[in-house]
Amino acid sequence: MSALTPSSPALRFALLALAAFILVPDAASMAAAGELPAVSSRQRAEKKSFTDGEIIEGFLKTAFGAEYHLAGRVDRIRKFDGPVRVFAESDRADRKTQLARVVADIAHRVQHLDIAMIDSNEAANVRVKLVRDRDLYRTLTSFYGAEKAREIRTSLDPQCLSGFRKNDDFEIEHSDVILTVDNGDFTFLDCAYEELLQSLGPINDTASVPWTMFNDNVSMGYFDVYDQYILNLLYDPRIKAGMTVAEVKAVLPAVLKDVRAWVKRVNDLKE
Repeated sequence: MSALTPSSPALRFALLALAAFILVPDAASMAAAGELPAVSSRQRAEKKSFTDGEIIEGFLKTAFGAEYHLAGRVDRIRKFDGPVRVFAESDRADRKTQLARVVADIAHRVQHLDIAMIDSNEAANVRVKLVRDRDLYRTLTSFYGAEKAREIRTSLDPQCLSGFRKNDDFEIEHSDVILTVDNGDFTFLDCAYEELLQSLGPINDTASVPWTMFNDNVSMGYFDVYDQYILNLLYDPRIKAGMTVAEVKAVLPAVLKDVRAWVKRVNDLKE
């Protein structure tokens, strides 16, 4: 996964959180993530108990910065400041159903995030384009131009990607996600969760945190507990778009206390 933040005449863009995933054999044709053996085995082995320091480290490393950065400041919090509406463009009904379940799962597990699927592209602020693997480069070219598409293909060779456009207040105004549909259920779900979540703000990958899906060496296929902490911290109303690291650290102890209670309740954690 890489992140790119190129410039624009009108807006600064935090763009192209990209992922190159190891293909995992498609173990089942079921749509829900929990019905896939590859997901179930990971859930059984999942670490669910974290210290405050471990959670805060992952949050700061993913919510600030951008792994592949060209222009624009990345030292501020970036997030949506209002309802998030997701539109999926595809002729694959099965993948659209899976995507809708991913969006519903995120909505269920992030307390202060209003996110839902809609049927209108015009009213959406997150657009998900579902394409065949062989059409990915053509899609990249249509989105970003031939030169940038060649750069992406040569340096990163992604299977899926996401990016967002933010305003001068670091509020995300629009996100685009591109997912390939023909690489198996586990890979599709792994891409869908990671790219949708990164399109909400935590765009920076980190290899130093072993529990997050925002690590190139980690494949999940579901919304794990550690990343629920990250997204719930980001979308707490006390964490505002445009905040600096110092400003965030000042409110994190109180926010984390409430986030811990929520994540424990929504996941029925025993600790």
